[in-house]
Amino acid sequence: MTDTDSGAFADIHSYLVPGVDDGANDLEDILTSVRRMTELGIRKILTTPHLDGSVTRNDEAIEARLSEVDEAFARAAAAVAGEFPEVDFRRGHEVMLDIPDVDFSDPRVRLTGTSFVLIEWPRLHVPQGTTRVLERIMNDGYRPIIAHPERYIGIDRKLGVIARWREVGAYLQVNHGSLSGRYGAAAKGIAARLLRSGWADYLASDFQAQSQARICFQEVWQQLEALKAGESLTYLCRMNPSRVFTDEVPLPVPPLPPETGLWARMKGMLS
Repeated sequence: MTDTDSGAFADIHSYLVPGVDDGANDLEDILTSVRRMTELGIRKILTTPHLDGSVTRNDEAIEARLSEVDEAFARAAAAVAGEFPEVDFRRGHEVMLDIPDVDFSDPRVRLTGTSFVLIEWPRLHVPQGTTRVLERIMNDGYRPIIAHPERYIGIDRKLGVIARWREVGAYLQVNHGSLSGRYGAAAKGIAARLLRSGWADYLASDFQAQSQARICFQEVWQQLEALKAGESLTYLCRMNPSRVFTDEVPLPVPPLPPETGLWARMKGMLS
């Protein structure tokens, strides 16, 4: 995989900030992680340490947390810039909506200070009233990207919920690892259904530097290219995640090609 006129590969969901939750243990770890990502052709990286939404409603707590991330990210960014000057390395947060009225006003909470906010529901369960929460976020002027919708427990019985998320204007970010089977058959099947329907807006790694787990990007790319889904992948891995960096809404992603004899022969890849 190499960069093309469609732009560099971009990743908007990862944990690289040293010493912060699932991030790198130290600067050596982050450089190892970024090297692995650049070897896959990724040149734009948004690292997104976790943040409990309830913390944003406590002025002292949120400033302490964001200052901690500020300091650690500054060290990481300097190291990355020195070793990989070609990489556009930025930060945001993955915000857990443990309360319905999270305050996104501090630009450090958002993705590289844009109007986009990467969010997740608590403990991989979908609570009641999620559509109202999303509408509140958008009424406040922000654009919610729901992280890994395919991984929520019981979501295979609630695809209508995902449809309503999209109807109110939320965007969806699917994990590479879900398509490769890392999170089990249920997540893999839902991820495939989202791509077949054209509902996914972004693919991202959800990579945790602390564990140095395998990044499934190349594997998924090759599998989907075999299904003649290269155009969809360009939107999911290049164009749309790159547009987050410039505060632009994602472009509509072409659904994966309809099932054919090739699909039948490759059923184990995406089912």
